[in-house]
Amino acid sequence: MPRPTIFYVMGVSGCGKSTIGNLLAQQLKYSFFDADDYHPKANVKKMAAGNPLDDQDRVGWLKILNDLAIKHKNEGAVIACSALKEMYRNTLSDSIEKHTMFVYLEGTFDQILERLQARKGHFMPLHLLQSQFETLEPPKNAIHVPISDTPEEIVSEVLRICTT
Repeated sequence: MPRPTIFYVMGVSGCGKSTIGNLLAQQLKYSFFDADDYHPKANVKKMAAGNPLDDQDRVGWLKILNDLAIKHKNEGAVIACSALKEMYRNTLSDSIEKHTMFVYLEGTFDQILERLQARKGHFMPLHLLQSQFETLEPPKNAIHVPISDTPEEIVSEVLRICTT
């Protein structure tokens, strides 16, 4: 398969999207973007207050990310984004499906909770983790990698799959 030029590294908060996304981007010599940096202030405020985002909250944010991907489809980009539902992934890959690959970082609730409890300075309150797992629709068309592997192992596996 030809190597995708847009990689969305996805999963619930705390699964390692930014870490893996950065490493993958470095290996591919692609630009890296963290979707959290593109949330409107109202979304960040809502999450910081302990309220989960709903589908309507995400519409504009997902479109911004799709525009970002379209802008970078020729030179390549890795975007760390939760992409929890199939409809979100459809928006993210709209008009660039052939260029897009989703990398799903799989972990259990307990694994992720442990990571989040050790994390400092992030706007995602711990109790919203349950709502993310409830919202999550694991992707059918994605590279699935366990978060129990090291970041280097995860990136190596993604690259192996994309070059075979």
